[in-house]
Amino acid sequence: MAYKITDECISCGACEPECPNNAISEGETIYVIDANKCTECVGSHESSQCVEICPVDCCIPDPDHVETHEQLLEKWKGLHPGETPTVT
Repeated sequence: MAYKITDECISCGACEPECPNNAISEGETIYVIDANKCTECVGSHESSQCVEICPVDCCIPDPDHVETHEQLLEKWKGLHPGETPTVT
């Protein structure tokens, strides 16, 4: 399941550079996560980096984008062709 950023976002920008898939960008008023690029950091890290770094806990699972671990890993492989996942 991809993550999303809630309206509690303070637009600090801490999450954007932490995303290994470049799924986070600055929106009109808050940062946003592209569900097509979000793998919950599967393939790159043990835990979701946006969740770990967010000072206001506004990165939450997006119930509109439910995916299995295997689907997230396949998405990661599509985003990083030729690379080997560091975490599976």
